[in-house]
Amino acid sequence: MVKIRINSFLNRNKKTVREKDDSNNIQLVESLDKNLRNLRTLLDEPDDLVIRTFTIRGSEHKCATVYIEGLVDGAYVRNHIIENLQLKIVREQIPDNKQKLLDILNQEILSTSTIKEGYTLDDVSNEILSGSTVLYLDGLDKVLIISTQGWDKRDIQEPITESLIRGPRDGFVEDLRTNIVLMRRYIQDPNLRFKTYQIGRRSKKNLVVTYIADVIHPDILKEINRRLESIDTDDAPESGFVEQWIEDDYLSPFPQLMNTERPDKASAALLQGKAVIMLDGSPFVLIAPTTLGSSMQSPEDYYERWTIGTLLRILRYIAAFIAIFLPSLYIALVSFHPGMIPTNLTFSIAASRQGVPFTPLIEALLMAVTMELLREAGARLPKTIGQTIGIVGGLVIGDAAVQAGIVSPIMVIVVALNAIASFALPAYSLAIAFRIILFGFIFLSGMFGLYGIIIGYIMVNIHIVNLKSIGVPYSTPFAPTFFKDWEDLIFRKPIPLLTKRPQYMETKDKQSTDKENR
Repeated sequence: MVKIRINSFLNRNKKTVREKDDSNNIQLVESLDKNLRNLRTLLDEPDDLVIRTFTIRGSEHKCATVYIEGLVDGAYVRNHIIENLQLKIVREQIPDNKQKLLDILNQEILSTSTIKEGYTLDDVSNEILSGSTVLYLDGLDKVLIISTQGWDKRDIQEPITESLIRGPRDGFVEDLRTNIVLMRRYIQDPNLRFKTYQIGRRSKKNLVVTYIADVIHPDILKEINRRLESIDTDDAPESGFVEQWIEDDYLSPFPQLMNTERPDKASAALLQGKAVIMLDGSPFVLIAPTTLGSSMQSPEDYYERWTIGTLLRILRYIAAFIAIFLPSLYIALVSFHPGMIPTNLTFSIAASRQGVPFTPLIEALLMAVTMELLREAGARLPKTIGQTIGIVGGLVIGDAAVQAGIVSPIMVIVVALNAIASFALPAYSLAIAFRIILFGFIFLSGMFGLYGIIIGYIMVNIHIVNLKSIGVPYSTPFAPTFFKDWEDLIFRKPIPLLTKRPQYMETKDKQSTDKENR
């Protein structure tokens, strides 16, 4: 059994709920003019604040609608709120009692789906800045808050960072409501839950934790909720801020939460007993907890037959080995252990290195740093020329360095293979972690040869074994060992035989199919 444990980094902060700022927690009053004046003062009378004051048809009841232009659907406000109050209401529906009038407006007049009441200036300002419309009624110390969000948003498109040959073409967008709809489309289960938080003292971004109630382990859900409630920051513009707040070890280069733009990948994680964290304004959702083995998998592994999926996974593990160890192995063998290289290859390497003024360690560092610069330049340049600059720059610089005698041709080949291998990894954040570790192995091999590589390998394994993701060991199911989960780790069994959810997740519902064997 995997015991859920809390990392000491997060235990240092015993607060589970953020302290609220009560500076704007001012109760509304019965005077409409005073309420509007307080709101204008709080927001400093912005140009896009729209206040429409009018009287309800057939009465002397004064009211006002308030919203931010651009955040609401203007046609919806006119047709379903203002028009109903000015044209469609009849005199017989208007009582003298203001509270009864507000109830009638809520239940009979306003043809909108989501309406709630607000009592403080903080309630009003937060909802207005979130795209809602507020209806004031003179003589009452509360308001109706009407959901009228209607800002422009990006259409659903294929994910850029996680493209597949075979699989769905839709991806998450920056709009939280659209992302929730996508999750409901993929999992039409009444036990699918969405728990909402507000993140950021000033931005007040909406964050939603998604999970399947009768699958996820209660301790995992409780720990995720505790960590989210401990977030205390002005703003969280991207889900990466949330990831860094709630991860177990902020000093580790390994990603302890998986991020994805793919709804199919997120829904598959939910069915395994994990939780998905969605932040308004970010197309990247977080999957918690995660493991090293799951970071090496791709949704396409399941869309193809089991033989193809297994082959792709084996290739990824080979690519991970090349991305970490190839340059350091070359340095160690050439500098310290040439006797381990075949004779003909030794002569070929010696001939290619003739005239090179640097040691293999300096060669590798020069080429590795150059490759990182080309990657960064290609990512920052416009898309139309970024890829071209990366390819042409690598060819030109590599050829020029060889012609100038600065590096040997075989070193260019080694670094190029290392770069290609890092691109084969499905998780971008994991590939970056391997690129960081690469430099450590280069230095160790340059100082101690193969012994340095072995020492570094042991240190990395010790770190991975001690690392956790929301309390779940990062090295699971390798260590602690769950042999049953190895059926879907490096090798993948045929889909009809994958009848169990991961053992290490300790899910409530153990079965993923109706029959244990088919």
